[in-house]
Amino acid sequence: MDLNKLKNASIHELRVRASQKLAAFGERHGWSNLAKLPTDVRLSSLISSPNGSVGNDLLEHFRVRTQPAFFASLQAPEATAREFKSRWPDSAQRIVEKADRICEGKFDLLGFTDLSFGDPVHWHFEPGSGKYLPLVHWSQLDYLDPELAGDKKIVWELNRHQYFATLGQAYWLTRDEQYVRTFTAHLESWMDANPPKLGVNWASSLEVAFRSISWLWAFYFFKSSPSLTTSTFNRSLKFLYLSARHLESYLSTYFSPNTHLTGEALGLFYLGTLLSEFREAKRWQELGSNILIEQLPIHVRPDGVYFEQSSYYHRYTTDFYLHFLLLSRSNNFPLPAHVDEYLVLLLDHLMYITRPDGTTPLFGDDDGGRLAKLDVRAANDFRGTLATGAVLFDRGDYKFVASDAAEELLWLTGVEGLKRYDSIDATQPSEKSKPFSDGGYFVMRDGWTRESNYLLFDCGPHGSLACGHAHADALSFELAANGHTLLVDPGTYTYTGSKELRDWFRSSHAHNTITLNEESSSIPDGAFSWKTKAESRLWGWRSHERYDFVSGEVGGFSQSGSQTHHRRSIFFLKKDYWIVSDIIDPVSGQRIDVRFHFDSSAAPILRDGAREAKSGLKIQCFGNGEWVEEDSWVSHCYGQKEQSKTCVFSAVVEGTGQIISFLLPAKTETEWVVSEIPVKEGRVFAVSGGKTLDLVIIRPNERFEWLWLRFVDDQLQELLSPQNDTDESIDLTDPFLSSVIGDMRNYVRH
Repeated sequence: MDLNKLKNASIHELRVRASQKLAAFGERHGWSNLAKLPTDVRLSSLISSPNGSVGNDLLEHFRVRTQPAFFASLQAPEATAREFKSRWPDSAQRIVEKADRICEGKFDLLGFTDLSFGDPVHWHFEPGSGKYLPLVHWSQLDYLDPELAGDKKIVWELNRHQYFATLGQAYWLTRDEQYVRTFTAHLESWMDANPPKLGVNWASSLEVAFRSISWLWAFYFFKSSPSLTTSTFNRSLKFLYLSARHLESYLSTYFSPNTHLTGEALGLFYLGTLLSEFREAKRWQELGSNILIEQLPIHVRPDGVYFEQSSYYHRYTTDFYLHFLLLSRSNNFPLPAHVDEYLVLLLDHLMYITRPDGTTPLFGDDDGGRLAKLDVRAANDFRGTLATGAVLFDRGDYKFVASDAAEELLWLTGVEGLKRYDSIDATQPSEKSKPFSDGGYFVMRDGWTRESNYLLFDCGPHGSLACGHAHADALSFELAANGHTLLVDPGTYTYTGSKELRDWFRSSHAHNTITLNEESSSIPDGAFSWKTKAESRLWGWRSHERYDFVSGEVGGFSQSGSQTHHRRSIFFLKKDYWIVSDIIDPVSGQRIDVRFHFDSSAAPILRDGAREAKSGLKIQCFGNGEWVEEDSWVSHCYGQKEQSKTCVFSAVVEGTGQIISFLLPAKTETEWVVSEIPVKEGRVFAVSGGKTLDLVIIRPNERFEWLWLRFVDDQLQELLSPQNDTDESIDLTDPFLSSVIGDMRNYVRH
């Protein structure tokens, strides 16, 4: 903790940090009884046994008890396995194949496939860099140093043990004991190699929480197996006890009070609820619950957007609270009403940002992890979470967007949950376009079909706390044309594996926005910090049955002058096209690059001065510049990247620079053709498409800054002024307008 933070710290923060430092000091010097496993006698004393109900055989007690209750599917193994094999036979086969590869020592983690950590598994090995992390006290490890740890996320992902659920699913589907034997062998090996408080696997409390949750799931999968022995179970309970004590001692209250804190709290709630025989369980349960409840209004903005400006961490948070709610309901643990209310807000946001193809944009950081690995969906497919929300809140719109029932829905809610999902009538969401003004995200869409047009615009805060998971994505957007995802945020790829790629993926260069003189609007300074942070400001949002309009501004580009501002306006003619205006002031003699990042599946080409994607989008830019094509990357999951193309419209401008871009989805009957009409003031464009001719007038700082007129057979059919409450006050006999309309007709004739 640096001196500036120390000066501003509250008494409570100083007390918490000092307590954690002292606890770690005591562990390092062997003074703490939490730095060693309890003996068998000590374990027995930690267990409460009213009326002798627990007895001496803890595993047998665990096998026969009916309370506390776990997730519904785990209470009915035969029915769950039968339903899974019936409904998802292909997935059942893939699960078994994946489990077989795990038994052979091959792991698919994050975006990596076929990773090997040795035989037997070396739990401190990072295969990407070939580094072995030292077995020293966790507080002495600088796990953010790539020279020491490589990409520690790969190590942690293995040690979360979430693949135990895959082994458990395969066991239920086949009843083959090899999967239980692999589980117990890995569990014993891990306990041998990770003595209490030593090594990187104790260094993050969140990792301790996730691993504890994975072990609990595994015990429910394997509790009836003869291959799970009393000695392994009892030894595991000792580790879980220490894990709970570690979590309550080293909560991320001031270190990372984001999903680290809520994930740790969920781990405590799991442990306190499901290991209720421990005398201290009630304290763990209540501490975890209190933190989760208290953090909701901090982590979730009033419009439902997660406060770190990251869709992936938004999904994490939503899953945390879904599990919290399900476990609470199963065990009659009362929760305040606002838990349901905030969870609905989180789910609503996930629903509205879902693209037509069912995937979700990965804005902000994507760390590739999950709370529980219960399905085989792509990392950017969040619809399983929506399906669970549909059952919990009887929401037909969640089901409409989620589409088919998700495998994780069965594992979380059981066969009865699937039946409830099947009985819900799917209904389109009540709105097509949707503003999330607190979080700064604006969704433009013209329908909820698989062929709809969609755009997501980012005009919100840079982030929260230290903005560690933010990207320099101010005023950027994502776009799907005719249902095809074409312009994307390239994702994250890595945290500490490569400084060069970490900086690139979160810079403005990797987003559909502008750079000025090759400078990013916000400048990184280390893996999770920033030298400069640009904040966006909304100018206006209007949504109409025929169009959407949004406008915002960001200051930044510190090397180019502190007074430089970028204003972006987007006008969406539903069922037709988008118009994007970028105004940069002042930029005399400076270079503006407008960037368009195509998804790896798109193949943009240059034709007639425009960029076109094979899936049906033409981009025309106007502003005395030229097109440049760059080789680029897109990461659809942490640790994975694919080659893609970025098309850059580059211009050197004088005074106030303005670049107008037309994004034109392909039409089946004709092709859009855009021409700029020379005028003395403002910018005027003619857009022709079949029998229609559109006139676009853009005049900055005028009362009617934007005007759009549609003519059919030379007769005016539509007139829109998106920045005004009414279009009726527009006088077409105004000298400027009548002159422009006349110029357009003459221009088109010639």
